[in-house]
Order: sequence, then structure tokens, then C-alpha cells
Amino acid sequence: MRSAPGYTIESLDTGLRLMRLFLTHDTLTVSEAAGLLEVGRSTAHRVLATLEGRGFAGRDASGRGYAAGPELMRLGRPAGFGAVVRERVAGVLDDAVRRTGETVQAVALIGDRIIVTDARESPQPVRVRPGTGLTHPAHATAGGKTLLSLLTPGQVRAVYPDEEWEPVTPRTITSRTALLAELEAVRDRGYAVSAGESARGLCAVAVPLVGSGPRDRLALVASVPADRGDEGALREQAARLRESVAAPGPLRAE
Repeated sequence: MRSAPGYTIESLDTGLRLMRLFLTHDTLTVSEAAGLLEVGRSTAHRVLATLEGRGFAGRDASGRGYAAGPELMRLGRPAGFGAVVRERVAGVLDDAVRRTGETVQAVALIGDRIIVTDARESPQPVRVRPGTGLTHPAHATAGGKTLLSLLTPGQVRAVYPDEEWEPVTPRTITSRTALLAELEAVRDRGYAVSAGESARGLCAVAVPLVGSGPRDRLALVASVPADRGDEGALREQAARLRESVAAPGPLRAE
């Protein structure tokens, strides 16, 4: 994680870094927070207690850890979880699973990760299981690359301040330079693919779904087992996803 430039209020910096952890962790114990932030347990406990008092954190169901509180959810809720948008997206997902025959998901971008906001499972015997609420590295997924391609190169560099990072699988993009080149290709063809980049044996294709700004954009993803995910098949599925997005109804990609 980058160090804050210039003058830093240490306690505020720790609190902000801790809130950011709730983007990728459903719950955190005091020990886990201390380890991830590289601070003492007493510091982590004080910061969590302060966040709890202001509504930015709360005790989880077990009572042993903390989860994002209502204020943080209101502040940082990604696209797709609101009732109105969820209802509008539901029809697109229903249509897309009929057209593609595969598991389809709506995903939103949070920093350098995507979160699955809603999904429909394929009816086929061998299929990808949906994971509503799960997060994945954006650069390793079709949905993430679709949403990153809607950012400017400068915005992408802000999301990825380091030039290199560890791979998720042997096929994952591992440099910012390579990612920027891939995003340019995504813009040119209008869809993104991931072939074994986020998980072995998993392929996916994605197109923009809805949203005019970074906070409300969603991507529509079809996920398939590798034996149904060659280049031609993914290209055909991208066309079917576009048909679902463009089908008559109130939802339109922007």
C-alpha cells in the first residue's frame, strides 16, 4: 500500500486504511486488522472502537469481529446493491442466462477489485457457480477489465500505483503496462475476456451494462468452463450479452 504523501495524521491514516480493508474483507478481528495494518493490537482496537462509535464499523454476528457499519455502507455502497437498480438489472440477467445458457453476473468496481452484485446460475450440468457478494481482483477478470476500460489511463494508474504485482494464476496480467495495453484492446473490440486468469479452468466474457460514472457502472459477465470458452465461443457470447443489454426495457448501457 502506498504511503500518504506529505504531512500525515497517523491516527487518521490508520482509520482510513482500516475502512478500506472492509472493501475486501467481510469481517475483521482485532488481530487480523492489526496484522494487515502492521500496527499493535491496542491501536487496532482503538481505531475499530472509534469507527464503531461513529457507525462506520459494527460487531459481526459472532460478536468476535467487526464488519462494515451502516455509515460506511451508505458512503461506499457500490452500484447494483440498491433496490431500484437491482430490480432493473434482474431482467437483464434473466434474459442473459436464457440467451447464453451460462452463468451470468452483474459486477461493480471497488478500487482494484470487483464485487458480484447479482447473478443467475446456468442450467447446464457442468457450470460455473455464481458468487453474489464475492470480490475478485479486477485485472484478472473479464468484468473488471470491462469496467477498468471505462476509466482514463490516468485513473487506471491511480488504481494501480505499482508497475508489477503477483499473479493470481500463471495466465494473469502482472504489470500495469500490460494491463493498459489490454484495456486499449478491450475498448477497441467492445468486450473483455478472461481465460484462466482468475481461476484455472474458468473463462469469462463481459460487456458494459449500465452507468455513466465510476460509482454507478456495472458490467455484465458470462462465466463458462474452459472447454466451452474458446475464442470464438466467447466472441459469440459477447454478442448475446449485448443483445440482453439492448433488449426492450428501462435499462440501457451508457
